[in-house]
Amino acid sequence: MTETKSSIHKIIDDLLDGRKELARRSLQEFSDIDPASLKTLMEAWPRIQPDRKRFLLEELYSLAGDDTLVSFDDFARSMLADPDSQVRAGAIRLLDECEDVKLIPAFIKILTNDDSAETRAEASSSLGKFVQLGELEEISRKAQRQVEDALLAKVNSDDQLLVRRNALEALGYSSRTEVATVIESAYHRENPDWQASALFAMGRSADERWEDHVLSSLLDEIDIIRLAAVKAAGELGLESAQPVLFRLLEEEEDDDIAAAAVWSLSQIGGEDVRIYIQNLIDQSEDDEQVEFFEEALENLFFTEDLAKFDLLNLNADNEILDDIEEDEDE
Repeated sequence: MTETKSSIHKIIDDLLDGRKELARRSLQEFSDIDPASLKTLMEAWPRIQPDRKRFLLEELYSLAGDDTLVSFDDFARSMLADPDSQVRAGAIRLLDECEDVKLIPAFIKILTNDDSAETRAEASSSLGKFVQLGELEEISRKAQRQVEDALLAKVNSDDQLLVRRNALEALGYSSRTEVATVIESAYHRENPDWQASALFAMGRSADERWEDHVLSSLLDEIDIIRLAAVKAAGELGLESAQPVLFRLLEEEEDDDIAAAAVWSLSQIGGEDVRIYIQNLIDQSEDDEQVEFFEEALENLFFTEDLAKFDLLNLNADNEILDDIEEDEDE
């Protein structure tokens, strides 16, 4: 117990000292933090400068991206009501992987009432995972409906554009009929930001009804629309997009869009894609590029393995149906 108190008090001293670096080991202390240490930290929290608080949240978020074994959920929950809007937004980002339905009321409250557009926008995005969990039947239909209603209300509100766009993107996972109507409406707006968000939502929908919209946007003159369409093509696994993506890669000047096209091809799959990515690896002299291409190649193998698994399941289901039909004939 003494060791725990000593550890948390040293971290507090480091936070109070604006010049002190936060060691990785200190950051790891926030993972699954025990109640006593969290209480001690919260008592000292008002004395810590806002910029140090924000820096801490950023460092924890970065560590969470590098180390899948850490969990800062308990600490982040305690930050959701912090007076600093940037700290609240950082806490929501830190809870990105948390699937606890108890967060739903807190996120909806922030989405509806928070005085910071940045924080409301983060809440919009984070609620998307609960829509997805609802579609996967991992949370109750009632909880999913509650989230969807809040997001639909926000899309149709007069809130700031980013908040409403994030709400639309979060709704992309939903199979509700009115959501498809909202996506369609956003896609036909003259504002490119709305069009990009609509395409992003299409990519999340797992619904090939959007195929024509995505294909027609792949070579759009506006970068954000083209990027969103490229990503959507991959998420939807559109084989019809493959030749357009290859063409785009020959002409594309934007590195981000080119990288997204390579990744989308890895999600679509095919022998031509494997050869193409392998050639990119062989020809590149940039270590970071090679690493990215190798990750894309691994993702391609994953895509192909998944397709084989689905085919095996389909064959097994067909055999069962054949057996049932034979029994009925007898």
